[in-house]
Amino acid sequence: MSGAPGASRWRHRPPQSNWGDFGADDELGRLNLITPECVLRATREVRTGQSFCLSLPLDLPGGNVLNPRRHPPQLRPTLREGRSVFNLPIGDASLGQTDVLCDDAVLIHTQYSTQWDGFSHVGHLFDVDGSGVAQAVYYNGFRAGEDLIGADDPQGRPSGARRLGVDVFAAKAIQTRGVLVDLKAIAGQQRVRIGYDDFMRALDACGVQLESGDILCLYTGFADLVLQAAGAPDPSLHRQCAVLDGRDQRLLQWIVDSGIAALCADNYGVEEIPAGGPCECGPRLPLHELCLFKQGIPLGELWYLKELKSVLDSHKRSAFMLTAPPLRLPGAVGSPVTPVATI
Repeated sequence: MSGAPGASRWRHRPPQSNWGDFGADDELGRLNLITPECVLRATREVRTGQSFCLSLPLDLPGGNVLNPRRHPPQLRPTLREGRSVFNLPIGDASLGQTDVLCDDAVLIHTQYSTQWDGFSHVGHLFDVDGSGVAQAVYYNGFRAGEDLIGADDPQGRPSGARRLGVDVFAAKAIQTRGVLVDLKAIAGQQRVRIGYDDFMRALDACGVQLESGDILCLYTGFADLVLQAAGAPDPSLHRQCAVLDGRDQRLLQWIVDSGIAALCADNYGVEEIPAGGPCECGPRLPLHELCLFKQGIPLGELWYLKELKSVLDSHKRSAFMLTAPPLRLPGAVGSPVTPVATI
């Protein structure tokens, strides 16, 4: 499939992709659908003035049993003249100077807990030039080694996302209407792959007509179990609660057609990891491929939705105002996020 060429980065774009539709150098994807009108629509969902934090504590899940590559934050004091800056008196007490200072630093895995996946998080091998040779590329044809620099760069450049960094999302200041869909009502705590038919039942039950620029939030109960584990999760958590079926083509096509600006869930990965069903070739995570690589739909993972859902249920509502910018951290491929829902 062809489209408007991306500033000579590509001649051919993948099927089901929207590369070039928002401009040759676009890095926002479907976040472009969040217009001022969308923000105004979101403000009309504010009726009680209650706000809810949709983030887990960022030291959860705890340990690295759910993902061996990701570890909890390491928080430590900074140093001042060789002294730890924590409960540190500064100044001259004999002169009556009474200041006591704390100052800290953190080493954080940006996708350890409640997070946004940036478009630079997942790329694919695709023949963008029509040369018969697949290359490692990302959303809108941005290229590995040119726009995303690896750790072993032959020119010695620092690694990071020069394009498609998650800081672009922060500059967008993500704020729009959120719509909460309850998948736990279908699956309970059982590991169930939710395909198109079950998903449409859950969407109908929420009673809200999704509109362009909305952010869809999926409640499965997984983050509730993470919180209950109190920092010591069991690997069996990966066998509990609903996940989307990334190999259901009707579900993927619905996402393409839906007009949603982003897709978030309280589980680990939104879809099953790796996706279930037969796969002789192609992506291990087809929903990630569709959203991050083809359509430019940010994915939110490990959001905490239980308290919000309880209050929305009591008001017989499913929509709310959602504010969820990531850290404005240049070059990062993902980011912690503290989403705030206001109803």
